Amino acid sequence: MEVKARGLTFDVYEGGPEDGDPVLLLHGFPQDHREFDLLAPRLQAAGLRTYAMDQRGCSPGARPAQVSAYRLDEVVADALAVLDALGVERAHLVGHDWGAHVAWLLAARHPDRVRTLTAISVPHPRALMLAMRVRPSQRARFAYFQVFRSSVAERLLLARNGTMLRWMLRPLHHAEQYVAAMHEPGRLTGGLNWYRAFSLDQVAGTGVVTVPTTYVWSDRDGVVGLTAALRTADWVQGDYQLVAMRGVSHWVPEQAPRELADAVLARIGV
Repeated sequence: MEVKARGLTFDVYEGGPEDGDPVLLLHGFPQDHREFDLLAPRLQAAGLRTYAMDQRGCSPGARPAQVSAYRLDEVVADALAVLDALGVERAHLVGHDWGAHVAWLLAARHPDRVRTLTAISVPHPRALMLAMRVRPSQRARFAYFQVFRSSVAERLLLARNGTMLRWMLRPLHHAEQYVAAMHEPGRLTGGLNWYRAFSLDQVAGTGVVTVPTTYVWSDRDGVVGLTAALRTADWVQGDYQLVAMRGVSHWVPEQAPRELADAVLARIGV
C-alpha cells in the first residue's frame, strides 16, 4: 500500500493479523522491503502485524533530490510519520543496516513510540564511534563509506551491468532484483545520498536506549567488528541481549531468517 507522510509517498508492505501487535521493518542499502521476505512470514505466523517500509530514496514517491534531505533526522521523522499515518501508537522495531541506524535513533529519542527494538548488524551509534576511534581495523572496515559518498559512486556501482553491486550482493536470493531496481530513476542516487548526507554530529548525541533491546551481530560481518558489538551494551539501560550468529555475513535477514525470527520473537515475547 501507499502511505502519504511529510509530503512524500512511501510504499509499505503489510501482512499478518490485522489485530496483531505492529512490527515496523526497516531495510538497509542496497536492499528494500524484500530483504524481509523470509523473516516477515515467520513473524506473521506468530500473530504479529508486519509493516515493511521502503524508506526515503527507495520508494518512488520519496526520492527528493537534495542530499541534505537524507540526513538521519529526516529519515527518523519519516518512520514516525508513517507510524502516525498507519494509526500505530507504539511498534516493535526491527532494522537492518541503515534501518538499524534509524531504529536506534528512534528508540533513543522516542521511547514512548517503541515497544521493543531488534537492531541487526549495525550497533548503537556511540558504540560504533568508540570502535572507530580505538580500532584501526574498524576504520578499515568503513573504507567503502568514502567510495559511496563520492561523485562517481553511481558510475562505479552500475559499471559493466552492475558488476560491483552483484559482487556485494552475491549471497542473496534477491540480488538480481536489487540490481535491476537500481536502474530506476533516482533510486541508486537516493540510496547513496544516505551516505553523502551523513556526519558524526547527527549521532554524537545519541543517548541510552531504555526500551527492551536485542542487538544481532554476525561474526562474518565485514562492516562491524567485535568491539562495537560488545560495547553496545554500554548504551542500553533496558533489558538487553546480544545475539551473536556464527558463520553469517552482514546480510542476516536473508542468510539466517529462521535464527533471526527466533531472536525477534524472543525479544517481543511471543
